[in-house]
Amino acid sequence: MKSGHRTAQGKTLDMQALVTRNEKVRAVGINQKVNARGDTIDDTGKIIIPVTEKVGKRYQGSVSNRSAIPKKKENETLTKEEIELEYLNELDDEIQKIKNQERK
Repeated sequence: MKSGHRTAQGKTLDMQALVTRNEKVRAVGINQKVNARGDTIDDTGKIIIPVTEKVGKRYQGSVSNRSAIPKKKENETLTKEEIELEYLNELDDEIQKIKNQERK
């Protein structure tokens, strides 16, 4: 017997095969232009930003070890989100300094 789910009519439905078969299909019901996998796509379905790149950026923003986050070069401009992230990181540093002083 194949692994999968049973439908109300008793048929077997392999959800993993269904997901794999349709991962490049445009997702419906949401306001973002993404495919089922999560890649950002244009109107023709061409991948603009792969999901792995988006996940990598999110991970870098959540890494507690700030030395693991790559620094921008001087001639590179920061995006609005990166500027906000740097500001929040500076605030976190200030808060940590104040907490450390209060503990002493």
